[in-house]
Amino acid sequence: MREEQRTRLMSLKYGYIGLGNMGAPMAKRLAEWPGGFTVFDVRAESMEPFAELGATLADDVTGVADADIISITVLNDEQVRSVIADLAPKVKPDTVIVIHSTISDTTAAALAEQYRSQGIHIVDAPVSGGGAAAEKGELAIMVGAERPVYERIKPALKQFGSMVIHAGEPGAGTRMKLARNMLTFTSYAAACEAMKLAEAAGLDLGALGRVVRHTDALTSGPGAIIVRDNMAELTPDHWLYDAFTHTRGLGEKDLSLAIGLGDVVGVDLPLAQVALQRLADGLGVPHKND
Repeated sequence: MREEQRTRLMSLKYGYIGLGNMGAPMAKRLAEWPGGFTVFDVRAESMEPFAELGATLADDVTGVADADIISITVLNDEQVRSVIADLAPKVKPDTVIVIHSTISDTTAAALAEQYRSQGIHIVDAPVSGGGAAAEKGELAIMVGAERPVYERIKPALKQFGSMVIHAGEPGAGTRMKLARNMLTFTSYAAACEAMKLAEAAGLDLGALGRVVRHTDALTSGPGAIIVRDNMAELTPDHWLYDAFTHTRGLGEKDLSLAIGLGDVVGVDLPLAQVALQRLADGLGVPHKND
């Protein structure tokens, strides 16, 4: 049955709106879609390469409305709302509109509710991994959709994503993307703080970067601790308790030493201070358990 569903999916027509830095490499992975592929971007030059790949070029947004699945990768909430408002009067019942833009989770949920009565399925499916991963079809895609709709479109999303996750109902995909990006940019801020400390201590920043990239590849970085089912405090019989207690000890020692080095070389380390204060509780092994 699954093969029959996949065959039926591939016979449907696919549309793509927004051919920017992320949209273009994602769309190129769909260029040979068996059921036919139509693209649109407000910049005509962005569509030209797709004509050579055999795609149909739409004159405007509504020229994509006859597709059964429509992906949108535009700039922000306002543009997403505008595109969907233009599409909605023209699309067929049961059309799936997939938003890949990173927008507010409330926007995604509100749009899904607004157009449900018209038989239009609004799905939020933001991506992570960057343009290079899009080119290779290796993006992580976090999908907020009703489960049957998710199952229907998953093989299509697999064209440009090697990991497709059902995050929950509409809006959940965006919430997962926001959590993931919060970690990314918080770690960037911490990296900048570490570079200031290293520079003040007379170290080669290039060498530090090589060490960080090497060891992150070995340990998975912050992802190594995202292995819990929930954020409840761990009990001594929990499978992670001993490992995270050990991690807490190492972390608090190393953070204290780094803060001490910062005092010596005159570098303020506010993120390290916060990490020292919150590490134990965050890991679920507060000191009161000792």
